[in-house]
Amino acid sequence: MSCSRSMTATPASAGESAFEQALGRYQRGEPTAEVLADFRAITEQEPRLSAAWTCLAWLELLDDQPLQALRSARFAVKLSPQDPQARINLSLAMLETNAKGVREHIELVQRMRLMAPELAAELDNSIADGLVRKPGWKALEKVKAWLTV
Repeated sequence: MSCSRSMTATPASAGESAFEQALGRYQRGEPTAEVLADFRAITEQEPRLSAAWTCLAWLELLDDQPLQALRSARFAVKLSPQDPQARINLSLAMLETNAKGVREHIELVQRMRLMAPELAAELDNSIADGLVRKPGWKALEKVKAWLTV
């Protein structure tokens, strides 16, 4: 997914946080629409949790909601400008809505990948996951090609 357990989520005092629970449901393959509702609720409860906005944008993209994803991804990038997955999601939403400015985000992610190879592997896994969950996703195939040049 476009978010991972390595992202910082607010820990719950007892057990997993709502973020970790929703992420686990996604990873177990539960329907996108159900997990999407969880992440919408999480962003309402914790509006400063950038990882939740990143996940929400990804799920909205998977669910063919590019305008909502554009809003969510912009907010994720605003909260965490150094998060390459948030920028990939923003790039995808921009491609899906024909918005301008994609190159800036892709070039920044390319630089981040060069500086942190472990991050590149995580991003590659996320892209592979997206292509499995949404086969033939043209925007993601385009981003993948740009990032693996």
